[in-house]
Amino acid sequence: MNEVWTKCPRDDAFGRWAKPYVTMNKRGYIVMSRKTYQNIKEPAAVHLYFDKVNSRIGIKPTDPRTRDAYPVAKQGRHGGRLIRAFRLMTEFGIEVPGTLKFQDIAQNNDNILILDLRTAKLAR
Repeated sequence: MNEVWTKCPRDDAFGRWAKPYVTMNKRGYIVMSRKTYQNIKEPAAVHLYFDKVNSRIGIKPTDPRTRDAYPVAKQGRHGGRLIRAFRLMTEFGIEVPGTLKFQDIAQNNDNILILDLRTAKLAR
């Protein structure tokens, strides 16, 4: 029998939870991974913004005592976080057909986490 072995390379690809991960469902629940939450400095509350021109959601850490602050709740057993953002959807007419997974998650110089609805895909 002739054996031909080929080694499988290991690259520097990140695991699923090692990179930013955010979803939003039709009830307005925004869920982020622990890594994403750590990237925005683990706030107790956030302000929510909407860029209507570019169809993007902004999440900015804030003090929970400030006006219009949305609390950040624990989600699951592995450090994920939940923001209840149904008001954002109704206020700005955002329609979500199912659970969306955001593809292009960025953070700007003002420490706003940017979630682009144009590139978000339905999660399985």
